[in-house]
Amino acid sequence: MKDIGYLAQDISILHRQYYKDTGKLFKKHHLNPTAACILLTVKDNQYINQNQVAKSLVIDKGLAAREIKKMQDLGYLTKSAGIGKSIILHLTDDGQKIVPVIQSIRKNWWENRFSETGIKPDSPLIPAIEKVVESIVSESLE
Repeated sequence: MKDIGYLAQDISILHRQYYKDTGKLFKKHHLNPTAACILLTVKDNQYINQNQVAKSLVIDKGLAAREIKKMQDLGYLTKSAGIGKSIILHLTDDGQKIVPVIQSIRKNWWENRFSETGIKPDSPLIPAIEKVVESIVSESLE
């Protein structure tokens, strides 16, 4: 059996290849894969602020701020006052329209990778990865 420590390296390879392959597709919409993830996170969480986006994606707050600013400038996101000093992020109409495009790019990449390797979407690997990610994200939200 392969040393489980190599799993991190393997996941990094997948991550880099996903960004490399999808980056070209997202660029057509003036986005990058990180910006796409942010838009999907905002879509999935109605009352989310910038700090929560950074924590839920486990990205640097500065990177989240820069990407969110770019998406505001593109007309994909707006901000509104939340509770206290928090600022809530919202998808604009254009943001709502781009989300299905982002979802399609992401879904097609994974479906192609799965079909090339014979991995089925119901593979036990999927819930195992989801469980590890859930654990990491919940730690960052604490």
